[in-house]
Amino acid sequence: MIAAVIKWSAQNVVFVLIGAAIACLAGIYSLTRTPIDAIPDLSDTQVIVYTDYPGQAPQVVEDQVTFPLTTAMQSVPRSKVVRGFSYFGVSFVYVIFEDGTDIYWARSRVLEYLNAAAPRLPEGVTPNLGPDATGVGWIYQYALTSTRHDLAELRSIQDWQVRFGLTRASGVSEVAGVGGFVKQYAVVIDPLRLRALKVSLDDVREAIRSSNLDVGGRTVEVAETEFMIRGRGYLKSPSDLERVAVKSSGNTPVFIGDVARVEIVPDERRGITELNGEGEVASGIVVQRYGENPLDVIEAVKARIDVIQPSLPAGVSIVPVYDRSDLIHRAIDTLTWTLSEESLVVALICFIFLLHVRSALVAIVTLPVGILIAFGIMHALGIGSNIMSLGGIAIAIGAMVDAAIVMIENAHKRLEHAPDLDRKAVLIAAAQEVGPALFFSLLIITVSFVPIFALEAQEGRLFQPLAFTKTFAMGAAALLSITLVPALMVLFIRGKIIAEARNPVSRALIWLYRPMIRLALRAKWLTIALAAVALAISVIPAGRLGSEFMPNLNEGTLLYMPTTLPGLSATKAAELMQTQNRIIKGFPEVASVWGKAGRAQTATDPAPLEMFETTINLKPEGEWRDGMTLDKLIADMDASLQFPGVSNAWTMPIKARTDMLATGIRTPVGVKIFGKDTKELEALARQVETVLRAVPGTSSAYAERINGGSFLEIAPDREKIARYGISMEMVQQTIASAIGAEPITTMVEGRERYAVVLRYRRDARSDPEAIANDVLVPKPGGGAIPLGDLATITRTKGPTMIRTEDGQLAVYVFVDIRDRDLGGYVSDARRAVSDKVTFPPGYYVAWSGQFEFLERAEQRMKIVIPATILVIFLLLFANFRRLSDTLIVMLSLPFSLIGGLWLMDWMGFNLSVASAVGFIALAGVAAETGVVMLLYLNHAIDDLCSSRKSSERAITSDDFDNAVMSGAVDRVRPKMMTVVAIMAGLIPILWSTGVGSEVMQRIAVPMIGGMVSSTILTLVVIPALFALIRRRGILGKVETS
Repeated sequence: MIAAVIKWSAQNVVFVLIGAAIACLAGIYSLTRTPIDAIPDLSDTQVIVYTDYPGQAPQVVEDQVTFPLTTAMQSVPRSKVVRGFSYFGVSFVYVIFEDGTDIYWARSRVLEYLNAAAPRLPEGVTPNLGPDATGVGWIYQYALTSTRHDLAELRSIQDWQVRFGLTRASGVSEVAGVGGFVKQYAVVIDPLRLRALKVSLDDVREAIRSSNLDVGGRTVEVAETEFMIRGRGYLKSPSDLERVAVKSSGNTPVFIGDVARVEIVPDERRGITELNGEGEVASGIVVQRYGENPLDVIEAVKARIDVIQPSLPAGVSIVPVYDRSDLIHRAIDTLTWTLSEESLVVALICFIFLLHVRSALVAIVTLPVGILIAFGIMHALGIGSNIMSLGGIAIAIGAMVDAAIVMIENAHKRLEHAPDLDRKAVLIAAAQEVGPALFFSLLIITVSFVPIFALEAQEGRLFQPLAFTKTFAMGAAALLSITLVPALMVLFIRGKIIAEARNPVSRALIWLYRPMIRLALRAKWLTIALAAVALAISVIPAGRLGSEFMPNLNEGTLLYMPTTLPGLSATKAAELMQTQNRIIKGFPEVASVWGKAGRAQTATDPAPLEMFETTINLKPEGEWRDGMTLDKLIADMDASLQFPGVSNAWTMPIKARTDMLATGIRTPVGVKIFGKDTKELEALARQVETVLRAVPGTSSAYAERINGGSFLEIAPDREKIARYGISMEMVQQTIASAIGAEPITTMVEGRERYAVVLRYRRDARSDPEAIANDVLVPKPGGGAIPLGDLATITRTKGPTMIRTEDGQLAVYVFVDIRDRDLGGYVSDARRAVSDKVTFPPGYYVAWSGQFEFLERAEQRMKIVIPATILVIFLLLFANFRRLSDTLIVMLSLPFSLIGGLWLMDWMGFNLSVASAVGFIALAGVAAETGVVMLLYLNHAIDDLCSSRKSSERAITSDDFDNAVMSGAVDRVRPKMMTVVAIMAGLIPILWSTGVGSEVMQRIAVPMIGGMVSSTILTLVVIPALFALIRRRGILGKVETS
């Protein structure tokens, strides 16, 4: 059937060209509309439940909010992990779902279970779903700067002007504010005046609440005109608040101003931002909606900024501090340049080997057509352009022209030997002779990547786009090899063709190869034995290779994530962060530094105040100092940022957020300790930290100090409050209001809204003694009792954060490593922890971070690699229909590992999922070269059998060896063309240095090294194996015929 397709295509050139033109137009259309990103979105499907519980301690938040919610979420269908975070005044519950779960289905199911859990929460506490965003949705961050406005004014501009303007941009899920000061009105009570004027806190609270409202009175008709009635009562200024009457005694009113003063103050700060070490700024974070094209969203945001900027107050500027579009453009530019280089190199190879421009055009034209077809299929299936999907095309380019090369070379050979026959008939016969086998060989490369689709989770999301596009590209090449290539051969192969004997490249190859193959055929067993020895020796580099999940992707932006001891004040955090940023900005390679301490006003940011996230934008590497590398720069910065009580960690923005979502760990290695008691968990975590610091390769190890928070515990005495007839609720409400600044109403200022809070003056709540003496609890019959007479006030230590995973308490140890491979480090670390740390019953440890991905990937590869070998075997057997030929090619596959392992060892690379993908790709390509070799060996033997049968002569041993040598030597040019084209297509990846090159090099290096050893052994070992296996069958068969 394939031969018939080839013949039809060659005889109907116009139809084939029209079809190719339509495919190209569809590909160009798809290319202009394909979503573009730097890397695939590796984050899991997540739904966040965010709950505000203002003023409450972490333990209270955990007991009353987080625990009921996490236990309810355990039953959500298709959820695989439920993580709870309880901080001061806020609860986060992250529900992580299985692969392939639709986010909006997941959100609806979480909402369903949330409604069922809501009655178990305290009155007035309402959980909310976080934005419909992915874990890497922070695509654009900016700061507001001005020399004329203070931080409160800048934050108000951000929250009430810029935020709403940017939220309108297409694809934006939310815009979160962080940093600066959030303005609020504070009614600062004087407890002595309260007592003197016999006014309670409840009186003040209710007076303010009832005095801040507008109402409507429908309409009235006066003089044929309709008037709408409205009652104006909104409080508009501090003076309005001070004039609110609390009560009236003897026609003498008591105003708020008589018992309190009204101040404009900042709200409690849970997030701080700083720019370039020059001081604090107000900032915003743009969060992308799930499934949107990040480049389009960023462009829409920038367009909205251009619209908003002129409307801002004079002197206010919006300064970008993180823009992912820069990374996207750099990544796409890297792959685009690499693809162009590969195409030019492959075209040059075709011309050098054939020395015929028109013939080279067949392969050159076929290549872009195949690439455009791949883009068309990508667009149809919704696969975006990124370094992985384009990388699939990049590693396929060399192999895509293999069929065209071999068919052109075979046509040249046939035209050389039959110059007087009809040219078109010779071309069709030449294409039909090798076309079916070549179609199957390309199909082998295509299908050999199918097992990659079995990868799951993060590694699956990373490499499946590459597997898709490589499959599409090779599938397109296989289709074009039996349609467009024959048509172009008829169109282009004409005129004077240089004979192979006069081609200097062919002559050089034959001159080098003939002695080798002659020696191999004389000493077949020795040849095979030497190959086996070479394979055995390759255990040396294999033993030296370390293991890692994935090489670090250089995003061009660093994320410095130091962690301080808990209990750090906002003032000290701002001071420390500014010092760190000033040091970082002093490095010549740094363009800008933006630091964030604590969390932004978004459910996607559960960071405590003691956790910093400093985004470091680097200049282009061409502007760096001589000899400076990224690793050296990080090491130098780390050495300059050694502060007491601060543990450093270095990563990159996308990688950090992906890892933190998937595992909860922001460093390459993490240790999760589970148990029942937070104090025991922290003690065990500190032991683990001490042990890990001594393991070679540890850059930093930090165990969470969850119990380092300072608390003033006010414990009411139930007998005393009962004696005075005071309820527990009244005591607790007084604590919340007088000390905790309870929000009581909202001031409306045009389009802006600010909270009004009620609290005692500072000196009445600044220390335990003042709280005991000055905070008054009202009695039901009038009067008030000092809080100290009703409760004991003590200083204690407690958790500043409580973390749970699947309902169990957990403490994390974050470990950053340097100059060690991941797998080797964790092996040593596990052994050290097992030997030196004893875990009580009910407590256990789990190793996480990137190592968790590595373990899962290793288990999956144990299925994927055998599946790849099986697929190749079945396709080979389907092609040859002979077990002996199939086994010859299969036996040559292990030899392709030799060069790959040695080159990886020489380059200093570790084994990773990327290198495993490279070896899988190598298996398909090596099988293809074996198929091409056997194709010509079988043709030579078939020609020999035909000639001997026609002359009725028996085949001798010398005849057989000469035929094998002829099949190997005389057709060395097409074999070397296929190999050199594949390798030439990979070389530009090897020397590329742009974004994404780290991952692509790990794929290309095993393929390049493996192709070198595979080529040598294919040219030598396969003929030797073929001669040994086929000799007896061929000789016996012919002699008895």
